[in-house]
Amino acid sequence: MAAGDLVTLPGHIQYGELLLGPGTAVRWQKLTGWEESPGADSGTVPRAGAHGAIPGRLLAQLRTITVDGVVLRTPPGAMTTAVRELGAHLALRDDELPLVVRLDDAPPLLAYARCLRHSIPVDTGYRIGVASGGAIQFEASDSRRYSLNEQRAEIRLPAAEPGLDWNLDPGPEGLGWPLDFGAPGSTGTTTATNDGTTDTHPLITFRGPVELPSLTNLATGDTLEYDIPLATDDELLIDTAAGTVTLNGTASRLYTATARSVPEETFTLPPGTTNYIYRAAPGSSDPRAACTVRWRSAYW
Repeated sequence: MAAGDLVTLPGHIQYGELLLGPGTAVRWQKLTGWEESPGADSGTVPRAGAHGAIPGRLLAQLRTITVDGVVLRTPPGAMTTAVRELGAHLALRDDELPLVVRLDDAPPLLAYARCLRHSIPVDTGYRIGVASGGAIQFEASDSRRYSLNEQRAEIRLPAAEPGLDWNLDPGPEGLGWPLDFGAPGSTGTTTATNDGTTDTHPLITFRGPVELPSLTNLATGDTLEYDIPLATDDELLIDTAAGTVTLNGTASRLYTATARSVPEETFTLPPGTTNYIYRAAPGSSDPRAACTVRWRSAYW
């Protein structure tokens, strides 16, 4: 099941395969930590010989999201079964699951989180099928929220247009219109647009056959370049969030980064439109070689 597949109405919250909100047995009244800005760790330090401080980097802390006023309704006598089923979805785990929230008619947003704790009060309404005043708390290690729609751009290596073949026999009536100038060439460039409010980390894939593939941000000059030959259908995946470089999904090739390459974690896509250029070693011009950039717009 893809993230957000069950989210169809305002008020829906999907965590993994669990859906809360309208049309479900679990309703909620208040959501905190979702539209608040996360806390920040400040690198600012006091000035040694002057008033004030030297501004440092501000790095966002994790995001804590709490669903309050949880109300669970079941047929009489079925509450314990429903509570245990809910608990199975919210059990402690090591990995994070997609948490998708739709508050109104705006598109839903996605975070990756784990459930820290949940509470379903037990009172006199429990045995007749009503448990109210519960709460569920999530923790997202990455405090950014993302669009559900993953965007994608594919770039081919630069290639000139073949142009018009002047050796063609024009025939008795001469050349006919429209003239065939051949398939369009490739500039080896593309644009990527982050519609959000903060930097996002793209996933970049180089596909062979190619040698010394590189991708450069034309605005900043930041480059990712790897001294590795890729055979036909080989794929080198760069996860800029995790800082990993893997060949064909298994073998690490982080050590192939050249001296021109910036640290993978710093190669981010800022809000707005960014121009990228794809290049390779001289002589690498196979039209099958490609670079794919995938990303989600990111929001605080």
